[in-house]
Amino acid sequence: MAKTTMTVRLSGPLSDFVAQNVGENGSYENTSEYIRDLIRRDKERTEQQIFERLKAELTLAFSADEETYRPLSAAEVIQRNQEEQG
Repeated sequence: MAKTTMTVRLSGPLSDFVAQNVGENGSYENTSEYIRDLIRRDKERTEQQIFERLKAELTLAFSADEETYRPLSAAEVIQRNQEEQG
């Protein structure tokens, strides 16, 4: 995995907030560590939201009456998905 260097400019309250969380009195040793942790948490939150949506859709599908189901061929599923994607 290649490393990428990014520059982020913060000022005012955001900069102050980061400074409070970094260093001797903060939870993080340096700003990079703090930013990486924020990104990891955001990634986990996003993945959790996707999982919850999938779980809700599956719950709805499994609670549907048997009469609402109809068999589909693989070709029909592919065609339906292509039509939904635009």
